[in-house]
Amino acid sequence: MPIVASVGGNTGNQTVALVVRALALDQLKIGSAWHLLRKELTVGLLNGALWGTLVGLFAMVVYHSAPLGLVMTSAVLLNLINAAVVGVLVPLALSVAGRDPAQGSSVVLTFATDSMGFFLFLGLAHLFLL
Repeated sequence: MPIVASVGGNTGNQTVALVVRALALDQLKIGSAWHLLRKELTVGLLNGALWGTLVGLFAMVVYHSAPLGLVMTSAVLLNLINAAVVGVLVPLALSVAGRDPAQGSSVVLTFATDSMGFFLFLGLAHLFLL
């Protein structure tokens, strides 16, 4: 479970840093945010598929359980997609609201990726393993 949450948090923090920097340098406008969101979703999907598969295969080999491997793969994939969405939308929302996106984005991102990471892992484990 901590791996799923940690990978999501690390990935999301990179996205937050990218968006906050772009906002600070006035390189990102609200109108171009959809393009950035699509791009980050694609990156999250590709990273999630790659790292989720590796973590899932590792779990499958170590614990001799294909369903557990599937749970790990799915949880990592979905949490990286979650991290991409939150990493883009939270700094943008704070900026639109007139708040400093550098101050609150990482806190909200950590909450979102940690809670969703645990929820995804435990929820998928409940569905596939019980």
